Amino acid sequence: MNNKKIIIAIDGMSSCGKSTVARQLAKKLNYIYVDSGAMYRAITLYFLRNNVDITNAAQIKEALDEIDLDFRLNEQSGKVEIFLNDENVEYLVREMIVAEKVSEVAALSDVRQYAVSQQQKMGNNKGVIMDGRDIGTVVFPDAELKIFMVADNTVRVERRFKELYQKNPNITIEEVTHNIEMRDYIDTNREVSPLRKAKDAIEIDTTSLTPEEQLHQVLELANGLIK
Repeated sequence: MNNKKIIIAIDGMSSCGKSTVARQLAKKLNYIYVDSGAMYRAITLYFLRNNVDITNAAQIKEALDEIDLDFRLNEQSGKVEIFLNDENVEYLVREMIVAEKVSEVAALSDVRQYAVSQQQKMGNNKGVIMDGRDIGTVVFPDAELKIFMVADNTVRVERRFKELYQKNPNITIEEVTHNIEMRDYIDTNREVSPLRKAKDAIEIDTTSLTPEEQLHQVLELANGLIK
């Protein structure tokens, strides 16, 4: 087995397939998978629980000092899950109430500095796959492989709706559409680390691709660099 390790950065808007392909790729390569979005969601969950005023810099910094984030392997499911202060919040951070606020929280300068610092430490030894919005541009600008995933908006809404409907049958297409449009706007227009395609990133349009086809494309690219 080749022991060469690289960093793989996967960026793109929500519901383009980033997390799915990143998890699958990590298993294939025996790499560490880091869901950067889950980190921002966990921070958002903490802020919501503790009524942190996101317009108050002192409150934000105080809250961040109380947050400890960790990824742990769930032996039963085989999935790596996010822990917030030793509490498994993997499913709580996927709730709509968090989704509605996460882009606002993730746009805060102090929050991004905190998260990026944590993420960069995770990549010290390479062998890491991380997906998010600014992985290839800010977190790992020197990553050996950068992927930028895109998909048709209608397809993205359908994917997100199916995911949320399983947890909340009362969710509507209109709510999901509004949430995705709002997150897209905030992610691409925020002052700190806006969502951008890195100049050396390889774009993959997942609109008509199955998860298996997405994995095949990315795995070929990774193997070309590792072997």
